[in-house]
Amino acid sequence: MRPLRILERTLEASGAAVIFVTLTFTFFALLVNVVLRYAFGSGLAWAYEIHAVLFPWLVAGGIGIASLRGWHISVDVLIGIMPDPLKRLVAILVSVAVLVIAVTVIQTSAPIIRASKFQRLSEIPVSQYWGYISLYYAFGVMAVAAVIEILRQLFAGPQDDSTDPAQQSYS
Repeated sequence: MRPLRILERTLEASGAAVIFVTLTFTFFALLVNVVLRYAFGSGLAWAYEIHAVLFPWLVAGGIGIASLRGWHISVDVLIGIMPDPLKRLVAILVSVAVLVIAVTVIQTSAPIIRASKFQRLSEIPVSQYWGYISLYYAFGVMAVAAVIEILRQLFAGPQDDSTDPAQQSYS
């Protein structure tokens, strides 16, 4: 299970890096743009468009981290009253469903992503392709997280669910 945990931590770190870089770059681009507009009456035209490429990556980084940490929205009232073997079976089935959906999205989005190579932003010579490929990252991480969960359920045995539910809720 140690290699799976290392893989999880590596993917979490990549998601955190994606979030940090996109937020930092967006913030500084907008800050410089505001300063230039007030100081010289004219700003950076590309600062209004860069979010079209960076925002999908910001969301993809968040999706990756949320799927790895289990911070997704779920209703688990019935799961809580099930016996452990049935809980494990449901966890495996849910993970298989997530894996199938993630792989399907990756496969079916390929034509759209290829077509996006020809879409250009008006102020900066960047193809929208660079924003669209964040789909590959987000759903790829979701697929890997599903495989990790399947392996964990199959080989790690029952998990200790004694954590405080109030500490896990982010709603």
